[in-house]
Amino acid sequence: MTTSPPRRARHPREETARRREDILRAAMATFGSHGYTNGSLAEIADQVGMTHAGVLHHFGSKGRLLLEVLEFRDKTDVEHLAGQHIPGGLDLFRHLVLTARLNSERRGIVQTYAVLSAESVTDDHPGKDWFRTRYTQLRREVGEALREVCDLDDPPLEQDVDAAAAAILAVMDGLQVQWLLDPDAVDLAHASAFAIEAILASAVAGRKRTRLL
Repeated sequence: MTTSPPRRARHPREETARRREDILRAAMATFGSHGYTNGSLAEIADQVGMTHAGVLHHFGSKGRLLLEVLEFRDKTDVEHLAGQHIPGGLDLFRHLVLTARLNSERRGIVQTYAVLSAESVTDDHPGKDWFRTRYTQLRREVGEALREVCDLDDPPLEQDVDAAAAAILAVMDGLQVQWLLDPDAVDLAHASAFAIEAILASAVAGRKRTRLL
């Protein structure tokens, strides 16, 4: 008589990691639909079959959960990249366009980011420092990539590099809001590519570009 080998029990750490990810996905959906202030831990807990106390056991506080959601969401933007980090030079701008294309297929993630980033400008919002740091980092990375693609003999003014980096991020975020409101009217990837190419062309033109200001 033979018996089947016993099934290997799930490792406690694997189970904990799975539960944490379930909570993060539920929190992302809840915060994306209702915002941080109105999104309740009770609703998040209900989605994953846990109690309010169970969610707090994993994350400690609602504010901590928000920051973990933001980090979790951020990782999804680079999970398809080698080494899982943003490239430099022209490849960075290709990555931004690819991100816009991917975002057109993941409305929930885009909605969460749009809602929470807008909320973060309010007083005492727990995500304010995270978003401020994130935008500072992105402007630096985009600025470095801009310098790489510009003519060394006729580089743009530093203030133009800073303006171009901020404008690219602003355009992408603004297009996401328009797309969320009316997805049939806005081709997120095409509009993002068009805007990035236009800003790049202006920056690469260096000091010879046509100025409005």
